[in-house]
Amino acid sequence: MLTYALYFATACYSLAFLLTMWRVIFAHGVTDRVLALDTMVVNAIALLVLYGIIEGTAVYFEASMIIAMTGFVSTVAYARFMLRGDIIE
Repeated sequence: MLTYALYFATACYSLAFLLTMWRVIFAHGVTDRVLALDTMVVNAIALLVLYGIIEGTAVYFEASMIIAMTGFVSTVAYARFMLRGDIIE
């Protein structure tokens, strides 16, 4: 039963990833694109964690932590660029 739940969750997060990718491509403003990219990072982390649970290895959890840190820094950098026009002061 747990296997079916993992595959169902993987399918749901894959669909969410594709829908946010569609939003990145067809968004009207830059802020919508940045929020969609941040949501894509969250979906990618969820997919990696689910795949790690399915495979039973810890490597995917470490990769998801690296992607989480990179996603946070990139979201902050995009936000600072939109507000100030430069990233580094």
